[in-house]
Amino acid sequence: MLDRRQRAHKAHQDTVTPVAVQTTRVALFPTCLTDTLFPDTAKAVVRLLERLGCAVELPMDATCCGQMHYNTGYREQATPLAGAMARAFAGYDAVVAPSGSCVGMIREVHPRLGNGSVAPVYELSEFLVDVLEVTDVRAYFPHRVTYHPTCHSLRLLGVGDRPLRLLRAVRGLELVELDEAESCCGFGGTFAVKNAATSTAMLTDKMWNVLGTGAEFVTAGDNSCLMHIGGGLSRTRSGVRAVHLAEILASTEEEPWVVTR
Repeated sequence: MLDRRQRAHKAHQDTVTPVAVQTTRVALFPTCLTDTLFPDTAKAVVRLLERLGCAVELPMDATCCGQMHYNTGYREQATPLAGAMARAFAGYDAVVAPSGSCVGMIREVHPRLGNGSVAPVYELSEFLVDVLEVTDVRAYFPHRVTYHPTCHSLRLLGVGDRPLRLLRAVRGLELVELDEAESCCGFGGTFAVKNAATSTAMLTDKMWNVLGTGAEFVTAGDNSCLMHIGGGLSRTRSGVRAVHLAEILASTEEEPWVVTR
């Protein structure tokens, strides 16, 4: 699958060294999971965007996007959270989040709750490729890496091969194809709690495919999926580590990123 995409998009890869023409005022929405469990990912997004000439701010009034409430059936509780998000991010050129899942919630569900965002909201790879129009972000990550496309980014947002184009431009990185890449990892938020046996079976299949690549790292655009896959890989003492796409892209030869998870 990836080889076919590589051939289809090879002629369209942007290899121009990114140079910011003007400063873009960007609001970072780190998401609840990243803020509480994986703050290094948020730091990586800031480092990366500032390197590309963006002025990054973190609105202190930002709250949860309400995804876990809405997906669990608590629409009434999700509605005021959507309104708070819209107010917190008003006035920015763009809102960027390291999560296709949360961006999908904001873009697709918030308008149904009567609280559409007043600023354009992007998943990280969308913002880099579509808005800043770069794929070569001057990153350096000398490791063998495989990529898991998360369900919301793949099916709800349609980010397509944007993350792969970014990874292919990383110096020193060997990108290896993941079998059955588009299969769900089995997390799904409360799905993993309510349907633990099914979730574990799906995770097992994903882990076997990751291990079959011989990769040192598995990456994705959502920490929720990486937490699920990385947790399984850690418990089996596989040696394969999970790392967010932002952390790979933030790494340079002069300032290599240290993966702490």
